[in-house]
Amino acid sequence: MRQITRSFCLALALIASSSAWAGRTCEDKAPDPEVFRKAMAAGYANMQQLDTIKPKVALIARVGQDLSEYKLRYSHLGYVWQDPSQNQQWRVVHLLNECGTANSDLWREGLANFFMDDPFTYDSLIIVPSSAVQERLYTLLQNRSQLEQMHGSSYNMVAYPFSTLHQNSNQWALETLARAMSKDIELRNREQAQQWLKLAGFDGTELKINTFKRLGGRMFRANIAFDDHPTDQRMAGKIKTITVDSIVNFITQNNPGARYYPVDAKPLPKLN
Repeated sequence: MRQITRSFCLALALIASSSAWAGRTCEDKAPDPEVFRKAMAAGYANMQQLDTIKPKVALIARVGQDLSEYKLRYSHLGYVWQDPSQNQQWRVVHLLNECGTANSDLWREGLANFFMDDPFTYDSLIIVPSSAVQERLYTLLQNRSQLEQMHGSSYNMVAYPFSTLHQNSNQWALETLARAMSKDIELRNREQAQQWLKLAGFDGTELKINTFKRLGGRMFRANIAFDDHPTDQRMAGKIKTITVDSIVNFITQNNPGARYYPVDAKPLPKLN
């Protein structure tokens, strides 16, 4: 009984002291109890895995929406580390779109909160880069202003990898990773980060999106735009963007010391 109670309390700690540097949720209401329970379970499962592998910094990906139509699994990615300012609790830093608008901001929150927006499934992936990259990322994570230097506030869900006009969540994580992997990228210089990524072989994921979907997305969704994509590719319905898969492929090719840990969310122990 003590072990079950301790496990449950640890899970509750996953959502304690969660705070955002900026941004807001779309609705100010209590989460659905089932969503809350599943998010807690996912956060707890990831905490257990992180406590076992003990990375200094890792990337964490979740299944936010069903992307099986595009043969993709994970949709959203951020960074996770033990924050010394929060009693070494595991914290996630990631970029979020503000309520479907064309704006975004950086959020810092607990593991359970990372899964609190009712994702398609609660499975996740932890990516642990080499020790050298972890060290440089850790330095960035300690400094809020440095993290923001690769942030472009104009959000586009399908942002083009080599344009600074817009940015999606995965693009911020990728450009921050580039800055950690290369000492040649200057502060606040997304163009340099993208040029380095191109030279290092990064290639986004090409999505086949027909004209009807493109027009519908652009007309009815403020957070979808295609004006940053090359005209010839856009007209052919070939939309290349930054996905978790493309980031994983890039890390595999350029950081051979990286390790990967899929995490299946399991139900929390029930109190009797």
